[in-house]
Amino acid sequence: MNVIETAIPGPVIIEPKVFGDDRGFFLESWNAARFREAGLDFDFVQDNHSRSAKGVLRGLHFQNPNPQGKLVRVVAGRVWDVAVDIRRSSPNFGRWVGVELSAANKRMFWVPPGFAHGFVSLEDGTEFLYKCTALYDPASEHSLRWDDPALAIEWPLEGVVPQLSGKDQAALTLAEIEGYA
Repeated sequence: MNVIETAIPGPVIIEPKVFGDDRGFFLESWNAARFREAGLDFDFVQDNHSRSAKGVLRGLHFQNPNPQGKLVRVVAGRVWDVAVDIRRSSPNFGRWVGVELSAANKRMFWVPPGFAHGFVSLEDGTEFLYKCTALYDPASEHSLRWDDPALAIEWPLEGVVPQLSGKDQAALTLAEIEGYA
């Protein structure tokens, strides 16, 4: 697999080795030994799967306390996936990185603990999978505003008004959240 550093230390793009022929393809989406050899040593405790219509924006979510690291990928459709550094002690506090993940490009994205995470679905029927390093804890879950001007995230919405959950409509700005130390 190929591990690609991003503009912020921590989040990385992972391109798995894909074996394909006229029958289809095969890839390893998780192999603890291979990931560990690449410096990505995680213990996952929960897998999640969501399906979204085009224009659905989920996030930016984080848990504090009980932060989650997430290894995310798309198995149908495509998304613009974003990680925001919300570690107040980080020199990159408030900076974000984004990557297009799709069934076609088969890329994965590692979002470490200490980052808010979200994505917008770019196609109907997009299916998004993610492995988490901590269990979902509703009491620790928070949302950071997807459109906070302080973040200036470049969402590829092309005039589309995103569909948000009630939780995401009520999300706080970067200045209002209690980030990590």
